[in-house]
Amino acid sequence: MSSIEFLRQFRLGEYAIFDFAVSFLGIFLLSPLLSRLFLKLGIKIPKINWLFLTLPLSILVHWLTGRMTPMTINFINLHDFYFLKVVIIGLTILGLRGIKFIRKNKIAKNN
Repeated sequence: MSSIEFLRQFRLGEYAIFDFAVSFLGIFLLSPLLSRLFLKLGIKIPKINWLFLTLPLSILVHWLTGRMTPMTINFINLHDFYFLKVVIIGLTILGLRGIKFIRKNKIAKNN
C-alpha cells in the first residue's frame, strides 16, 4: 500500500479526509495569488471567499474535466444527497457574497 492510499483510507462517509485537507490547503496557499490575479481583471475576491468556494469549484472542475469523484457524482444525482446539495449551494452563496466588481480607475489607485 502506497502512502497516498494509506492517507486516503481515512474517510468521512465515502469522502477521503486527505482529499479535503489537500484541497483546502492548496486554495489557502493559492488564494493570495488568485485574489491578486482577479484584482487585475477588476474583480475583488477576498481570500476567505476562496475557502468557501473550494468545494463548489472542485465539483465544477471535476465535472467539466470528466473526472467523476464520489462527491461530484453525488451532487449531480437528482434523487438523493440533498444535504450535500444544500451545503454546496450554501458554500457557493457564502463564496460569492463578498465579491465586488471594481472600475479600472480604482484599481490604478490601489496599486
